[in-house]
Amino acid sequence: MLDYGWLAERLRDYPRQTIPADNLRPAAVLLPLFSRDGQDSLLFTVRTDDLEHHSGEISFPGGANDASDADLMATACRETEEELGIPAHSVQVLGRLDDFYSIHGYHVVPFVGIIPAPLDLQVEPSEIASVFEAPIEHFRDPAVHHVEDWTHQGRVHPVDFYRYEDHVIWGLTAAMLRQFLTITSPAAIDCSLSVNL
Repeated sequence: MLDYGWLAERLRDYPRQTIPADNLRPAAVLLPLFSRDGQDSLLFTVRTDDLEHHSGEISFPGGANDASDADLMATACRETEEELGIPAHSVQVLGRLDDFYSIHGYHVVPFVGIIPAPLDLQVEPSEIASVFEAPIEHFRDPAVHHVEDWTHQGRVHPVDFYRYEDHVIWGLTAAMLRQFLTITSPAAIDCSLSVNL
């Protein structure tokens, strides 16, 4: 299992890449991390089919920044509460990942946060069709991951895909998942331990 203290330090010291927001709308998501039955897991949402953006896709809870939000971390926690009923004050944010662009015109900042378990969710049915949890170790199996080259606005972009049971996680969510897996890889933990010895 992950040492959350180590993970917070790892996220703090990670050479994060930021990108200019330009004219993009600021947004944030939360990678909801929790432990169950001795396993570290992440919580994913399946968006409803009638949303304007990313309808029917698997995502992390999150959305656009609101004027009432103190910062983007507050955005991620507020959206998590609105979508899943997890109180914002109960989320322990450990840090953030790289900035990401969304093809729908958003500048997205992902945060990693511990949520309380067992989960008592109050799902917002107008946005979320269903929710599922998956152990992090599942995604470390190379057999469940592949990359495809997709063309968008005349440029070729590598797009990540992960499988979990009958779910296919792809696009922006999969890119964030891939970075999280890299940051928390056994190699990263071993390297940290060797530095501290």
